[in-house]
Amino acid sequence: MRSGEETADEMRIRKIVREGYAKVAKGQGLCCGPSSSCCSGNTAESISTHIGYSKEELKEVPEGANLGLGCGNPLAHASLKKGEIVLDLGSGGGFDCFLAARRVGERGKVIGVDMTPEMIEKARENARKGGFANVEFRLGEIEKLPVADASVDVLISNCVINLSPDKRKVFKEAFRVLKDGGRLMVSDIVLRRELPEAILNSVSAYVGCISGAVLKDEYLGAIETAGFREIDIIDEQRFPIGDMAHDVTAQAVVDAYGTSPEKIRELEESVVSIKVRAIKTS
Repeated sequence: MRSGEETADEMRIRKIVREGYAKVAKGQGLCCGPSSSCCSGNTAESISTHIGYSKEELKEVPEGANLGLGCGNPLAHASLKKGEIVLDLGSGGGFDCFLAARRVGERGKVIGVDMTPEMIEKARENARKGGFANVEFRLGEIEKLPVADASVDVLISNCVINLSPDKRKVFKEAFRVLKDGGRLMVSDIVLRRELPEAILNSVSAYVGCISGAVLKDEYLGAIETAGFREIDIIDEQRFPIGDMAHDVTAQAVVDAYGTSPEKIRELEESVVSIKVRAIKTS
């Protein structure tokens, strides 16, 4: 991972991801969660309860906000307080933003940033439907956040940073926009070992949060290099590829790598979902 001018390959990856999630916003295409249709309400609810959201939380958001895209619940350990300003990287349909908005209250504010216009449109409509006056959605890339320096108390993200071709730049931007003492709390996909070449070259596996992931030590190193301290892995679980028999992302993995139980088990041992917390200190 290096920062600097974006390469042609990185621009291609960004275009592929944007197009993939535009389809998700329209009820089609790929996603990170183990489902054949991310936008199916029942399936999205099942995914969300499986990765750590309560049934009560699912009832707090407008219909259509939960697309089943996450790999964990970053809010479970964010310790949000009334009046805080929260930033969500890769806000999608607004699911985590709306949950955060309930916790920070009317005196607080939640900003969602997403690079897919269709997702921004969907999230803004969900905010209107739910009457969320303290939530704002901004179109932008997580490597170049449309957010002022030292203006945010808490930064969250759910299975999005792994999609960035320059993760170091993402965490530098996160450090920039957080206030001194601000908190980072993200759920994401990382690797215990390098992926096979066939998976690395799969476009579908990239959009599905697999082939864009980096080694866990590299991911944590990017957080530390950005300036964060007190970096702590709150939780770590295997990513259940073997349980995703009907998921389009899993199908891409199967097409690229094969269906034998041994190969699936090997891949599952390589890919994990983690929750990471860190603090910005001067």
